[in-house]
Amino acid sequence: MRTSPTTCFLCDEAGRGRPVSTPRRGIVRRPRTTATALALALALGLGACAGESGPPVLTWYINPDDGGQEELAQICSEEADGKYVIETSLLPRDAASQREQLARRLAASDSSIDIMSLDPPFIPELAEAGFLAPVPEELQETEDVVQGAVDSATWADELVTVPFWANTQLLWYRKSVAEEAGLDLEQPVTWEQLIDTASDLDVRLGVQGAKAESLTVWINALIASAGGEVITNPEATAEEVEFALDSDAGRAAADVLRRIGQEGLAGSGFPTADENASMNVFRGDQGSFMVNWPFIWPALNASNPEIVEDIGWALYPRVDEDTDTAPPVGGINLGVSAFSEHIDDAYEAVGCIVRPEHQATYFVTNGNPPSSVSAYEDERVTEEFPMAETIRESLELAVPRPQTPYYNEVSIGLQETWYPPASVDPETTPGESADFISAVLRDERLL
Repeated sequence: MRTSPTTCFLCDEAGRGRPVSTPRRGIVRRPRTTATALALALALGLGACAGESGPPVLTWYINPDDGGQEELAQICSEEADGKYVIETSLLPRDAASQREQLARRLAASDSSIDIMSLDPPFIPELAEAGFLAPVPEELQETEDVVQGAVDSATWADELVTVPFWANTQLLWYRKSVAEEAGLDLEQPVTWEQLIDTASDLDVRLGVQGAKAESLTVWINALIASAGGEVITNPEATAEEVEFALDSDAGRAAADVLRRIGQEGLAGSGFPTADENASMNVFRGDQGSFMVNWPFIWPALNASNPEIVEDIGWALYPRVDEDTDTAPPVGGINLGVSAFSEHIDDAYEAVGCIVRPEHQATYFVTNGNPPSSVSAYEDERVTEEFPMAETIRESLELAVPRPQTPYYNEVSIGLQETWYPPASVDPETTPGESADFISAVLRDERLL
């Protein structure tokens, strides 16, 4: 089977949590004499010998966060009681570079990678290529894992990674606007209701219209919420992939984008709006409703505490009032490299990292929701995130983006053909999008 190119891979940037600032460690260069260099080389050599005689060092490649993964590595190293030590290695900030670094090194059978923090869209490609070690039976139990995380960790009906933290988008709303519109957010709400409210009250919707992964996230959630899917045979070869975009669900999704874009209901910045820009719209004078990840809660508490009392939350909007919503799912799953020299130890370490109490701690310190159901019962979680139960409920309904080894082509293809949202035509865009991506997968068109 052909594998996806290793030069560009887009995934859920915001699905990995709230924006963080990663400190840059400065390096001071000093002249070194020959004697000093020899002494340093000797010290390094002795250190290597000591490492070889000591416990194995497991390298965990982590995505940027607020230091929570590094802290968990230290905790689980201590709990291993000398059996192994976990060290972290920071992946690049952007998803394309993360995927490129891991894919190239795994393709070269690099044994220095043990544990990997993986965005869900990475997983089918790495699994199909044989880069992931089989998940042991003791970590296959998913009774305590939200369904969205299980689905995103699965490929070809097999759990190929271990859910760590999960993420989903909620519908955030200004209580005052909902009251003025007469909307009961205790009941399911539809996109049509939100669009009509924004039009009638001259308020703005917080949605992501930028030509980026966030647009793919939105398109997929709309199609899934309308009872459809992007791909019908995800395990097929590139030449045989079949799309279901040109369908009632695809046309319903396109109509939502078209109306919001053409009627100016998301403001003038809609074509470039990402998750942070949507938050800015939401907290402005014309803020009303927004679909976004939970990172906005601590962000708004810090920047706009005066509006927090006016903020409510509910499940992601429905496309059809009689069909359950299918919110986006993101987060991080843990994979173990098939080329690791310490696979058993690596999976034992993974088991420690994903323990419910550790996931709860990670949520309250780093803002990334647990994949563990029981972690949502932790008092620290419910105190810090009063919408925790809604997040958990959303994750049970959440649907992954198209799971395919060719996700790169699919995601970019959707962005190319569904952008800008105001130009989307429900009658033609879904079919043209399917034709374009199919041609790309057959090497008949270029992205």
